[in-house]
Amino acid sequence: MELAKAGPIGFFGAAGLSAARVEAAILELKSTLDPLNLPWGVNLIHSPAEPALEDGLVDLFLRHGVRRVEASAFMAMSPAIVRYAASGLSRDAAGRIRRRNFVIGKISREEVARRFLEPPAASILDALVAAGKLTRDEATLAAQLPIADDLTCEADSGGHTDNRALTALVPCVLKLRDEILAKRGDGHVVRIGAAGGIGTPGAAAAAFALGVAYVQTGSVNQACVESGLHPRGRAMLAKVGMADVIMAPAADMFEMGVDVQVLKRGSLFAVRARKLYELYRSYPDFESVPADDREKVERQMLRNDFNSAWASTREFWLKREPKQVERADRDPKHRMALVFRSYLGLASRWAIEGVEDRESDYQIWCGPAMGAFNRWAEGSFLEAPEARTVAQVARNLLEGAAVLTRAQQLRSFGVPVPAAAFDFRPRPLA
Repeated sequence: MELAKAGPIGFFGAAGLSAARVEAAILELKSTLDPLNLPWGVNLIHSPAEPALEDGLVDLFLRHGVRRVEASAFMAMSPAIVRYAASGLSRDAAGRIRRRNFVIGKISREEVARRFLEPPAASILDALVAAGKLTRDEATLAAQLPIADDLTCEADSGGHTDNRALTALVPCVLKLRDEILAKRGDGHVVRIGAAGGIGTPGAAAAAFALGVAYVQTGSVNQACVESGLHPRGRAMLAKVGMADVIMAPAADMFEMGVDVQVLKRGSLFAVRARKLYELYRSYPDFESVPADDREKVERQMLRNDFNSAWASTREFWLKREPKQVERADRDPKHRMALVFRSYLGLASRWAIEGVEDRESDYQIWCGPAMGAFNRWAEGSFLEAPEARTVAQVARNLLEGAAVLTRAQQLRSFGVPVPAAAFDFRPRPLA
């Protein structure tokens, strides 16, 4: 909300939150920002193991008129994201196709970028029409447009990431975008942006030099006072160095072996989560796990016996998606996965709520940009965690990128530019 008030577009991070919590946030954002005509959106994270969750969130977006969605962690286009993009498509008086809803895709692979840059598959559109979720006219128009209006190249970021280098990823995606545009020949240019590793003015300037239209920050926003992270967690982030991050199993794609990048310094979450995944892969049920490992899991991670942990986990899934419980009652390995996933999910909540006796288990998504930001902020007003607001961070990064770009332009024309011209220091900016 504060980012939108400052000028840039801000997205509400909905990953891992209940539909009720997301709906409450949407209503607050609408009532505050829409009367001011300020830009905002909501994140939609791909949930291949829970397609009903994606569908439910898209229902919320359409019902409440959310006009911008950031689609992240997608490996393939799901019916949910296609339905969102295609809903409300129409033609204006001049015959041009007009969107009502806009998708900003986040990608780190060319094959996923291609899916966002091309129209949705006819099979998905036909199925949505048959289910009454799209009209035939909407499907016909959707078949002529790329799914995304903007595409963010996500490099080495916090959370879901392939740890790509931005300087390798962006040129490839720009070339792919231009090739697809030339084949379509309709002039509908998808803007390409950059995220992941954007924690200093130099990083932002480098991204713009590569040819992107915009940059997006993530890890550094986690450390800002508006992030929703407890002050205890934000204080941990303020001490992070570039190497203080690690990959750990993802709660939402645990069984698939997908990882997320998280904070390592001050937290044992990644090590413990990795152990849980290894046990899940190695044994058919919790009872088959060696006694020493079972004892450690119950004492350190669950802080409860397995059966009691399953009882609370079962209650959670009965409310969220009963089919998961039905499967777990038949399959003890799935039951083990759901209990292990409960630790991963709760670890994020403990960090948000600042649960003191769980500090060593905090799961905080974080990339190396956080360490670079901390190094840049040393000795400035942004060094203090309580001074880090999203508006000040965004303004300093963008103004700093502009200053560095001008210095580089002068140097390219042969002007003897001193090294100090490339050292933009954080300063309070109105």
